[in-house]
Amino acid sequence: MVRKIAFGLLWLGLVVYAFFLAPPEQPGTLELIKNLSLGQWEGIKPLVIALFNIMGIWPLIYSGVLFIDGRGQKIPAWLFAIPSFAVGAFALLPYLALREPNNEFVGKKNILLKLLDSRVTGFVLIVGTVILVAYGLKGGDWGSFVQEWQTNRFIHVMSLDFCLLSLLFPALLGDDMARRGWKNSQFFWLIALIPLFGPLIYLSVRPPLQEVGVESISNQPVAN
Repeated sequence: MVRKIAFGLLWLGLVVYAFFLAPPEQPGTLELIKNLSLGQWEGIKPLVIALFNIMGIWPLIYSGVLFIDGRGQKIPAWLFAIPSFAVGAFALLPYLALREPNNEFVGKKNILLKLLDSRVTGFVLIVGTVILVAYGLKGGDWGSFVQEWQTNRFIHVMSLDFCLLSLLFPALLGDDMARRGWKNSQFFWLIALIPLFGPLIYLSVRPPLQEVGVESISNQPVAN
C-alpha cells in the first residue's frame, strides 16, 4: 500500500508541477512538436531533436517489460503503454501505482510478447539510441539547451520526463528478473544506476522468458 500511495503522490506532484510550476509555454510549441514528429528538423537544435526521439524509445523500453508484467495484472498494460508514447511517465505512473507484484509468467507468448522479449529488439534499440545520443552530443549547444530548459515548458517537462523514466525502471526490473529465474542483485543495481543504457543493456542480455502452460500448473500435484 505504501508503494501505491508513493507512486500516486508522485504522479499528482508531476501533474501539478508540469501545469502550474514549470516555465511558461512558449509560442510555437505545437508547431515545434509537429515538426519534430514529422522529421522536419531544419532550424531545430540537435539536442532537442535527440531528446525528443529518445522519448520515443523509452516507451519501447518499458513495453519490453510492461506487457509481460501486465499478463498477471487485473489492469491491461496497453491502457498505459500506448499513451506513454505521447506523455511518458504521466501514463506509466498510474500503472505503477495500480499494479500488484508479479514475479511469475503463466501462459504462452503471443507474437507481440515474442518480439518484445527478443534480445534482437533490445540490440536494435541500443543502436538507435547510440545514434541519437551521438547526434545530439556532436552538434549540441548545452548553453542554449539550458536556457531553453529554464524558459520553455515543453523542453523543461520533456527533460523531467526523461529523468523520471530513468528512475522508475527499477520498479519493474526486479519482477522481470524473477520471472526469468535471474537472481543477481549486483546486476540489478548496475542496470538500475545506469540511466537509459542500463535498461537497454538489460533488454539485450536477459534470458528469454520461459512459457508455462496453464494446464501444466493445474496438473501439478498438491502437497499434503
